[in-house]
This record gives sequence, C-alpha cells and structure tokens, in this order.
Amino acid sequence: MPRPNKLKTSIDKINTLPAGSSLLITKALGMMIKFAGTAGIEFLNLSEKKVVVRLKNKRKVQNHLGQVHAAAMALTVETATGFVVGMNLPDDKIPLLKSMHIDYVKRSTGDLVATATLSDEQIEQIKTLDKGEVCVNVEMMDEEGIEPTSAQLTWAWIPKKR
Repeated sequence: MPRPNKLKTSIDKINTLPAGSSLLITKALGMMIKFAGTAGIEFLNLSEKKVVVRLKNKRKVQNHLGQVHAAAMALTVETATGFVVGMNLPDDKIPLLKSMHIDYVKRSTGDLVATATLSDEQIEQIKTLDKGEVCVNVEMMDEEGIEPTSAQLTWAWIPKKR
C-alpha cells in the first residue's frame, strides 16, 4: 500500500489540533489554491473518502439575483472533487480536471455546501494506477436542502515528469 501523500499527511496533522482546525485548513488551502481562497471556500471536512466545502452567499460571489453566481457554483464543486482526488493521489502524479458538466436545475438560496465522495474502488485506482481517470460523485445543497445543480466531474492523473 502506498504511503499517504503530502496533502493527506498535512491535513491529518492539522486535524489533531483542538477546535478551530477547520479554519486553519481553510486558510492554508486558500493560500495554496488562490481562486478558492479569493472566493472564500471553506473546508469543512477532508478525508480520503469525502471532502465537504462551503461557499457562503456573500456579495463578492453573487450574481445579479443575489444568489451564488453560476461560475462560483462550478468552482465549489470543482474544489470539492479536486481535493477528494488530491487526498489520495500519490505525490509522483499530477491531477487534471478532464471534464466538468453542470446542469443548473433550481435557483439556490443562501450558502452552498458541496460534498464529493469516492468509492473504495476509485481510491484503489487513484493510488495504484500510473495513469487513469475517475468520475467523482458530488452533491451540492443550498440552505433549504435543495440541490441547485447536477454535476459530473471527471478527474484524470498522469505521472510527473522527472
């Protein structure tokens, strides 16, 4: 079994800290992934099987209707799915977003929470295959428990050039 990658090792260390580790993780990852940090995406849960992120409905991410902008919704599901893949990807591989399909099916209300999950089989593929791809399951809910989008994101990985 491959050893944990640097991202997972760092998150595991932060998670041993007392309450407030979510804020520390959000700040650290927001500095690494600048667009997510600029938008204000919060990391609520990071594990090998599940990543949960929240985007608050603040003015800087709103559209003309006062909802979270469609592009910000896309960023939210992309961030959740990318990090769940990243929690498993060996350090000698590069993650690549291969495709993103989003249907905007309902108007959203308030903050959004996206949850991305991987199956045990997908995790095994990511950790062991030199090159590959997975379609990551992601669900986004608004404050009223409505799912405003239906999204399918496929992430691929390739070896880093030596």
